[in-house]
Amino acid sequence: MKPADFEYVRPATVAEAIAALQSSGGEGKLLAGGQSLVPLMNFRLASPRLLVDINRTAGLANVARAGGYLRIGAMTRMRALETEPLVREMNPLLAAAASWVGHVQIRNRGSVGGSLAHADPAAEVPAICVLMDAELSISGPDGDRVVQATDFFLGFLSTALGENDILTEVGIPMLDSGEGWGFREFAHRRGDFALAGGAATLRITGGVVDRARCVVFGTHDRPVRSASAGAALEGGPASPERLAEAARIAADEALLDDPRPDAAYRRFLTETMVRRALDDAARNEVPA
Repeated sequence: MKPADFEYVRPATVAEAIAALQSSGGEGKLLAGGQSLVPLMNFRLASPRLLVDINRTAGLANVARAGGYLRIGAMTRMRALETEPLVREMNPLLAAAASWVGHVQIRNRGSVGGSLAHADPAAEVPAICVLMDAELSISGPDGDRVVQATDFFLGFLSTALGENDILTEVGIPMLDSGEGWGFREFAHRRGDFALAGGAATLRITGGVVDRARCVVFGTHDRPVRSASAGAALEGGPASPERLAEAARIAADEALLDDPRPDAAYRRFLTETMVRRALDDAARNEVPA
């Protein structure tokens, strides 16, 4: 199929892009990597009157260190997260997660901002943003604001972005030296959407877990960070039994009322992926 007719603009600045969206009367869409929007348009599941192409909009494709944060422009390609040395140095968990996004051809075009704005619950980078308490910078007609990742994702394909807003940058904290990390997901084939996934970080001092973070994705209508799983690990050793119990808690916390016949299987997959991510985090430390 082919998309419905639309108008097209390519703004040079964020201000011009916002103005273009405002002019569309709510019928405009941003075109970033196009890996989600264009297929929807081809099937006429989305029919915007105006496409605002931000691929050449200034200041949106950068990766930089700022304090303890990795600052990533919204038009940064997924492939850059996977290969950029600064990303691997500051947050190897993010680089590992990005390598699971689709296939390399998709990562070459798909953008960080596009993935976050699309908010697919099976997407990898949104899950890492929730896990790491990332900060998302948004520009709109009323000015600029910063939203925490946990407040940004509202539900299935739903975010805190207004119809005339643009996500410009995401700030992801770096991993501490000595902090362990793990990322696991399961799909029928490599590159398919994940049926279930988990990511975790563990900081272990003197054999005792003093900080634990765990997120589940692909199971709920958004990434779910399990505070209860983290609390179950902190203050004790990272023993196999404690890791298994934390994985069970995280899977339960992300559970939805799922009428599909494979619901029990997906629940099992979720717990297994989280358990493996925690196992990896217990031994996969960031170099000092």
